[in-house]
Amino acid sequence: MLRQVLLFLHFASAMVWVGGMVFAYFCLRPAAAQLLEPPQRLPLWARTFGRFFPLVGVAVALILLTGFTMLLQVGFAAAPAGWHVMMALGLLMSGVYAYIVLVPYTALQRYCEAAAWPAAAASLNRIRQLVAVNLVLAAFTVAAAVAAR
Repeated sequence: MLRQVLLFLHFASAMVWVGGMVFAYFCLRPAAAQLLEPPQRLPLWARTFGRFFPLVGVAVALILLTGFTMLLQVGFAAAPAGWHVMMALGLLMSGVYAYIVLVPYTALQRYCEAAAWPAAAASLNRIRQLVAVNLVLAAFTVAAAVAAR
């Protein structure tokens, strides 16, 4: 029973994180760019991230906690190679997320408050690039999970 709960929390958290990135990158971003000028679009992103990033923080914590718990239950040496790849990629993705929140997102908020639109746009662009990196890493993580089956 514990394993099923851990798996549910692990996958549900991954859905929140990766699904949110997919929605933001492929749906919200193009629509906002098409419909809104920077003085409206950039604060929209800052507020959206202000709601999304705390959810992702919880999701990341749950992913790491459940992943390590399941790995420890099996033992590092007995775990499939794919689990080790997932762990490494998950830690890398978590680091990218932490960097996004601490550096370009903080700058985006500051620049939006100052109505410094070019600087805010540069911060948002950096976030976009890093989200793209995390989406690629997420795809490799899913491939590792499938290979571990």
